[in-house]
Amino acid sequence: MTSRRLGSAARTVPGAVLFLIGAAALTGCGSAGGLESAGPTPTAVGPRTLWPKLPPATRPADDYGAGETAVVKGIDVPGGDLRKVDPLAVVRARMHADRKDYADVVDRLDACATAGPHGSGTSGTTGTTDCPVLRAYYPDLTGDGKPDLLVAVRAPKRQLYTQVYVYREGRLTQIMDDKDAVINVQLAGRILVVRAAADLPGYEYRTSWSYDSHQKAMLPTRDEIIRTGPPGTPTATPSGTPSAAPSPYPSRS
Repeated sequence: MTSRRLGSAARTVPGAVLFLIGAAALTGCGSAGGLESAGPTPTAVGPRTLWPKLPPATRPADDYGAGETAVVKGIDVPGGDLRKVDPLAVVRARMHADRKDYADVVDRLDACATAGPHGSGTSGTTGTTDCPVLRAYYPDLTGDGKPDLLVAVRAPKRQLYTQVYVYREGRLTQIMDDKDAVINVQLAGRILVVRAAADLPGYEYRTSWSYDSHQKAMLPTRDEIIRTGPPGTPTATPSGTPSAAPSPYPSRS
């Protein structure tokens, strides 16, 4: 299971390409609305390594869990089509195999009724309103032209497990297992964007997960903290609008 932490925010070097007309051409252009020089072009500044003699790190500071996969046993996938598999059965098999990792939610799975392959139930959950397993989606996240299984499981304190399963080489394999104080999850092409509550009022975390063909797993390829309102704005609610009440989400750390 992924242990979440905020990665270093992406830093870009600002730059501008300025197209200017030569001085001779500008001299002869006196009509209103003509092009004018915007001044000298700023000198581009590239990244500079600080503390160059700093020894390289030998291990990460925290267990990010990136690249971890797990084979799910005991689940038959007819014809290799994940749409024909009960998503609840997949979640149960995975979580019961590692009960310690899912101690906060595994016993709550007993409230779920078998809902069939598509996992559609009351209020978008599998089975009953007390069931923590949300409806399944089947996007092609790996780019192999086949549907993958995307599920979410609600945990206490408004946490959410976001999981992705694939069927390859005759085995059902989990390739993403993220837990966070999720506001919502968005799909952009083959990229999953997880929006999560931040510790700072008026900000939120946004992590973009993409499939990596070398690691054969979903990796958090971009991790940002985004300003969503003026200083002092409460954490955004799942609908994306600021909440007037204090954030119900726990700290990300």
